[in-house]
Amino acid sequence: MRIGVPKEIKTNENRVALVPAGAETLIGAGHEVFIETTAGEGSGFTDADYRDVGATIVPDAATAWSSAELLLKVKEPIEKEWGHLRRDLTLFTYFHFAADEKLTKAHLASGATCIAYETVELPTRELPLLTPMSEVAGRMAVQEGAKYLEKLYGGRGVLLGGVPGVAPAKVVILGGGVVGTNAAKMAAGMGAKVVILDLSLERLRYLSDVMPANVQLIHSNRHNILEQISTADLVVGGVLIPGAKAPKLIRKDDLKRMRPGAVIVDVAVDQGGCVETIHATTHEHPTYTVDGVIHYGVANMPGGVPRTSTLALTNATLPYAVQLANHGWKKALGANGALKKGLNMSAGQVTYQGVADAFGMACVSADTFVG
Repeated sequence: MRIGVPKEIKTNENRVALVPAGAETLIGAGHEVFIETTAGEGSGFTDADYRDVGATIVPDAATAWSSAELLLKVKEPIEKEWGHLRRDLTLFTYFHFAADEKLTKAHLASGATCIAYETVELPTRELPLLTPMSEVAGRMAVQEGAKYLEKLYGGRGVLLGGVPGVAPAKVVILGGGVVGTNAAKMAAGMGAKVVILDLSLERLRYLSDVMPANVQLIHSNRHNILEQISTADLVVGGVLIPGAKAPKLIRKDDLKRMRPGAVIVDVAVDQGGCVETIHATTHEHPTYTVDGVIHYGVANMPGGVPRTSTLALTNATLPYAVQLANHGWKKALGANGALKKGLNMSAGQVTYQGVADAFGMACVSADTFVG
């Protein structure tokens, strides 16, 4: 199979969908790999690194796309890439369709087969291709939140861990999943007072066994959320409904309850966000302020640490990419139920219920295509 890897062109996105070791694995299995020139440089991989393992370096994005039967990316194709979409192309990347109707309709119109990293789901309900980036984003959320709490950036001027004789900052985390757990580890390790809110009592019981003493666990409901954010210095949004829009847990009027100069980092922004006032920002212009509260809404946070993120992501995605290349997408999905859940659309039809529900569209079973 012919596999294409274009350079990511979203603002300040330096990750790449395939590292040289992954290209070597695919080439060793009998496939051709086409890498757009300089695609790996942002993550520290040169064209020579790819040539050395047998990949073909192509001069531009158009060639990388047109050469491919299977296209590997990190982020969803942005509007200037939509002209490359075609019916006989399979794309394997993060899409987050439910948060973007225009993106969804463009891919439906193309007839391309779209397999989303974020909805590949194991029988345990684990999301193996979302987990590594959620780990990175959760840890980065605290790192970035701590920075924007500095007075220089308009924050409250609070040091996350405090010092002897001065209370630490309070970090409130919405959601005790992968993002929330990693955010809590970072914040607790820095000495902050941490509160995690989650709907699942089972999850809260688990977290009570693994979290340090400076992490408090509270059941998530409207009353408790309002109570906790009113005294928070940093709020991290880490809720997730796989493949669907995130619920709005903090409303615009709720910001008036928060302290001036408090910071919100909404990691759920690529699924529409769990804060009503959040919108996607970039690494170049990451924040804005509403009612005195700083909002950080970078939708590709792991792109800020591309070396770590690329290696973590490709460790997880490569086995699935190999299956798609070796067997073709229909047979690969038929043999792997987790991968089948990644199918979001094909031949102009939506195959993932969360995407269909977001826009009132019809949904057909993935089995229609896979068999």
